[in-house]
Amino acid sequence: MPCDLHVHTTASDGTDSPATVVRRAREAGLSALAITDHDSVDGLGPALEEGRRLSFTVLSGVELSTEEGNQEVHILGYLFEPGNSALREQLALFRRARRERVVKMVDRLRILGIPVDLEQVWQLAGAGAVGRPHVARMLIQMGVVGSVSEAFEKYLGRDRPAYVPRYKYTPAAAVRLIRQAGGVAVLAHPGLSRCDHLISPLVRQGLQGLEVYYPAHSQEMIWHYRRLCRRYGLVATGGSDYHGREDRENNLLGAATAPDEVVSLLRELARG
Repeated sequence: MPCDLHVHTTASDGTDSPATVVRRAREAGLSALAITDHDSVDGLGPALEEGRRLSFTVLSGVELSTEEGNQEVHILGYLFEPGNSALREQLALFRRARRERVVKMVDRLRILGIPVDLEQVWQLAGAGAVGRPHVARMLIQMGVVGSVSEAFEKYLGRDRPAYVPRYKYTPAAAVRLIRQAGGVAVLAHPGLSRCDHLISPLVRQGLQGLEVYYPAHSQEMIWHYRRLCRRYGLVATGGSDYHGREDRENNLLGAATAPDEVVSLLRELARG
């Protein structure tokens, strides 16, 4: 049975609660699930609890937002210690930076004549890590755009009028942080990020895997990244990047998966 190792919840920009995602993964016939919210581990407790209740395998995970040379790069972490002090401190910095960034984006939208209500953005994000997708959903609700992708293309994407640069944190620092917390560091959707040039240097920093199986990866890309995994001795992971059934784009749980033996490989790596 396959496993989905890239899933978001309401703890970041997903629309399903952690417990709901776990139930849906079980109903979908998956063997395991990893909760990988953006810069947040707040959804892990409820997800792990629901997994225990259902006797369903849930892995601790996170997706750290990083940047290298003005290029956005995401690093997935698995099976780390969620209470690790260094990890908690860094996630707190991410949370503050995310809120400050959203405030600036809303200010820019207002200058453009789009009166986004900041309080409604906070309500939409709830207790989760706020980000551009929440602002995009507000623009959809206001009738300004028809989809999240349109919001990014017109207003929120890089070089668009409401774009605000993200908090600067490097992929290498993210890899080291995950390893320090006892976890396994994996480069997310390398084909989407177009960051092959970073793989070798990140391996030297402790990178242990590539997200090979991903909805936006062609079969040619999958073969390419499988070859790179063999070359560098990395584990080949995969996941759907599910953001909930209410999300307009990434709304199919299990759209991309990894073989269930990958869970055992990740556990072996985490044990060292």
